[in-house]
Amino acid sequence: MAMTPDRPRSRAALSRRQCLAAGAALAAHGLPALAPAVHAQGGFPNRPVAIWLPWPAGGATDLTFRVMAEAAARTLGQRVLVENKPGAGGTLAMPILQQAAPDGYTLAQLPQPALRAPWLRKTLWDPIRDTTPILQVSGVTFGVLVPAASPLRSFDDLLRWAQVHTGSELTIATNGVGTTPHVVIDELFERRGLRYTHVPYKGTSEQMLAVAAGTVMVGINSNGFAPFVDSGQLRLLATFGEQRTRRWPQVPTLKELGHGIVANSPYGIVGPAGLPAPIVRTLHDAFKAAIHDPAHLAELQVYDQELAYLGPEDYGRALRRAYEAERRTVERLGLARGGS
Repeated sequence: MAMTPDRPRSRAALSRRQCLAAGAALAAHGLPALAPAVHAQGGFPNRPVAIWLPWPAGGATDLTFRVMAEAAARTLGQRVLVENKPGAGGTLAMPILQQAAPDGYTLAQLPQPALRAPWLRKTLWDPIRDTTPILQVSGVTFGVLVPAASPLRSFDDLLRWAQVHTGSELTIATNGVGTTPHVVIDELFERRGLRYTHVPYKGTSEQMLAVAAGTVMVGINSNGFAPFVDSGQLRLLATFGEQRTRRWPQVPTLKELGHGIVANSPYGIVGPAGLPAPIVRTLHDAFKAAIHDPAHLAELQVYDQELAYLGPEDYGRALRRAYEAERRTVERLGLARGGS
């Protein structure tokens, strides 16, 4: 239920019975029932809430957010709309958030690339200064994939192929310049003096179809590759997690292969800077309930994801640490201000 400040009860206020009757009437017409206290007092929210995703519609993040949004709407008593703004390596929701009023009606997913982008290139927005943390949701499973018919049977096969073919014949697709897959593969290849041709895509589905068709030799992406692996169209060579996944226990991690890299790219929901504390609490409570909804948990499992919940304060601290960690990574790789 939304939290609103106490105020004197007016004669115009609806009675509890009237609120319940109004909610029942809305439900009968297929509309979400409004939370009675919120509707009666005119508090937040009294219109739909929008969450901007910096990824295309139909991908893993989009689908899980839509299930979560539906669950959150039941608590908030208002529709929660998922809006897509793909491109620029997962950072295009940030300008929208920066320009939005701090009233709780405009939110965004904050992915790891948004914490990296300001160190790669000049941006007019700042992921810490211009946001109010609401909650962390989950992290993603990254994987290195090749077509099922590829002669590359392991990650070591991939490195050996790159060593023999010293030009840039090796084409590797990621979900954008400056994204976690791009930074990880750049670091791995830079260490070994290996070359490749980077092919960025806006969306997971488009990228995975290109890999399956052999348009590119290798794809590195998160979560959305699961159906392609399970259907036998793609072969998963390695994952980026701390441990092997429960879904593909036979697939090694980059860490255990001796490459010393762990990346799971946690993400969460943020609002504009200056979001009032009562609105943060209302949104947090609604989305915390939503991420634990059985339908959302089941959708996460489709993509081998697990919850990584953090509340506003802990999430804020995690974002600040991650932002500084990204600065160190970008500087170490020599990618600062100009990308790669």
